[in-house]
Amino acid sequence: MRHLNHRGKLSRPEGHRKALLRNLGAALIEHERIRTTEAKAKVLRSYIEKLVTLGRKGTSHHRRQAFATLGKKKIVHKLFEEIGPRFTERPGGYTRIIRDGQRAGDGAWMAYIEFVDKAASAAPAPAPEATDAESA
Repeated sequence: MRHLNHRGKLSRPEGHRKALLRNLGAALIEHERIRTTEAKAKVLRSYIEKLVTLGRKGTSHHRRQAFATLGKKKIVHKLFEEIGPRFTERPGGYTRIIRDGQRAGDGAWMAYIEFVDKAASAAPAPAPEATDAESA
C-alpha cells in the first residue's frame, strides 16, 4: 500500500534527487535560510529534521552518519557545533516553511525554509503610522 508515500520524488531519478537534497541541505545548514520551490522545501524539511536530530545527539557515530549523508566536513561541523546544540530542548519541528508567491519565469510556488529559532523576517516589519501631531 502507498499510504503516506505521495511526496518525495520531485520528478527526478534517485541519484539526481539525492544530489539535490544533499546540496539543499548543505545550503540550509550553511545559510540557515534558503529560498526554493515549495515542493522541494517540503521534501527538504523531513531530510533536514533527521540530520538535526543526529546533530543533537552529537556522538562520533552520528557525526559519521551525517558526513555520509552530507559529504562536507565544514557543514557537518556547523551542524554538530552550532545548530544541534540550539535544539537540545526541542523534541522536533526544527524548520518552518514560509510561502513567498509565484516565480516570475514559470509560475512555480516559491517558499523560504529556515530554522525556527531564526527570527521570522520574511515579511518586513510594518512601518509605524504617523500621528496627527507628527504630520502637522
